[in-house]
Amino acid sequence: MRSFLEPGMLVRHPQCPDWGLGQVQSLINGKCTVNFEHQGKVVIDLGQIDLVLDFGNAK
Repeated sequence: MRSFLEPGMLVRHPQCPDWGLGQVQSLINGKCTVNFEHQGKVVIDLGQIDLVLDFGNAK
């Protein structure tokens, strides 16, 4: 999954659905910074968590 992520993509955290929709801000050395609707900016280790792409809001 991590090789497909790019800044601007919309994602969800599979273990924290209450965080809402998140937008990828950056990817550096396997760490992804995501700005979530209800949690703010979170740095996620992509070796530990597989974020889920959200295509529902694509136009």
